[in-house]
Amino acid sequence: MEQKRKTIEWHPAFTASLQIEFEDEADKIIFESEHLLSKKPMQIDELVIKVHDNEKIQKNIGRIFRKHNIVEYKSPEDYLTINDFYKVYGYCCFYQSDTEHVCEIPPEELTITFICNHYPRNLIQHLEKVRKLQIKKEEPGIYYFVGDAIPIQLLITKELNLEENRWLGSLRSNIKNQSEIEAILKEYEEKKNSKLYQAAMEVITRANWEAIKEAKPSMCEALKELMAEEFQELEEQVTERVTEQVTEQVTERVTERVTEQVTEQVTERATEQLVKNLYENVGNAEKVAEMLKLPIETVRRIL
Repeated sequence: MEQKRKTIEWHPAFTASLQIEFEDEADKIIFESEHLLSKKPMQIDELVIKVHDNEKIQKNIGRIFRKHNIVEYKSPEDYLTINDFYKVYGYCCFYQSDTEHVCEIPPEELTITFICNHYPRNLIQHLEKVRKLQIKKEEPGIYYFVGDAIPIQLLITKELNLEENRWLGSLRSNIKNQSEIEAILKEYEEKKNSKLYQAAMEVITRANWEAIKEAKPSMCEALKELMAEEFQELEEQVTERVTEQVTEQVTERVTERVTEQVTEQVTERATEQLVKNLYENVGNAEKVAEMLKLPIETVRRIL
């Protein structure tokens, strides 16, 4: 019986992908995820601070950057609304003002970046009509809002040039092009030891599993390694949990034979739970059997 898929957590992958995009200039900037604006639960998705004021960022999505850069990210299922715009604009103003000294952060050193998968047509119309801003398309997927005191840019992930912004551009759940999949798998295979690449690739894989599993078999080896640690941790957690449950039922007078039977039951229950959890993530019985090196008949019996 097919189980419900886990909710995909996009924001950790976004944080990793954003840092990947700037990895060639990582020494120029500092990333602070979910930067708290105050002691209250109000936070920026990402705060990007340039290390040296006079250094220019060459990356296409960072050319607008000044010293302090507020970034708001929307997952592929979410939309950027008019309220979101004013909320983040307010965060930017609050960030500037929440300092010990007046103008400790010069207003002219602030920028705002919005990142989403859907073009926010209603917001754009509002900004043009009400705030009299001009929307300038700088390059594919990169739009500048011209006319505000604070430089503002909008990044549409599905429109970005994948040769330039592969990881941000791949943060979506509708990847179909096999050449695109093979390109990101190839790049991941070269950087698979990086925690940033692992975080981004895991979410991209979960969101596009049906398309990715059709890629060349040789390309999937890196993904097996990516998921191996998670499966190992899951197996250990299940085994520990089941063992604790069984141990509570075993008294001090248990015989050696009973102990052996309990151990067999623990192993069997742990295997069953692991198969079910793995199937929940992978969604393919044959792939589960291959990863766990179990007969396909055993996997199907458990499911």
